[in-house]
Amino acid sequence: MTDFARLREHMVSRQIEARGIDDPALLAALRAVPREAFVSPDQAHDAYDDTPLPIEAGQTISQPFIVALMIEAAEIGAGDHVLEIGAGSGYAAAVIGQIARQVVAIERHHELAELATERMQRLGYNNVRIVEGDGSRGWPEEAPFDAILAAASGSHVPQALIDQLKPGGRLVMPLGGRWSSQSLVKVTMREDGGVDREELGAVRFVPLIEVE
Repeated sequence: MTDFARLREHMVSRQIEARGIDDPALLAALRAVPREAFVSPDQAHDAYDDTPLPIEAGQTISQPFIVALMIEAAEIGAGDHVLEIGAGSGYAAAVIGQIARQVVAIERHHELAELATERMQRLGYNNVRIVEGDGSRGWPEEAPFDAILAAASGSHVPQALIDQLKPGGRLVMPLGGRWSSQSLVKVTMREDGGVDREELGAVRFVPLIEVE
């Protein structure tokens, strides 16, 4: 039988801590969430590999380090209300939910939204809610948010997302085309309503697609 607890600890120590991520709350969250529960049974033995993996609907679950990097960049705290765009399997939302007060995660694929919802219920992650919709529009009915993370790339940060940040709120999102270079960026809403932008490095994500 696969020792997932051992693989999880190895992932955190070798893939996350060894690359300089040292936020204690984030590391604890990564140690707590069973990544194998967020992939299909035939992929479970690869759940802690240092790579993206295929999931349903032709999508992928992101490399563990990228999940950790985005969450660390978003500076998520214990009292935060967080929006995630591109819930996918629900793994990143579950990790965020170990840290934040409340998480809303948007997924445009009906199949993925249903599966992620089932996982949250089965694992008891009651502060994480999966909703189906167009992530490029955010989730205005519950805005503003302390942090927004987008697991899909765009040519620019949608103004709708910036408008849903609290003063001091952080948005982390990859920018760039499907076939061109992409860069992870962090946008911080200043108290005066302006924004500061920071480049965090090269990444590769699927594109953010509006729902018809």
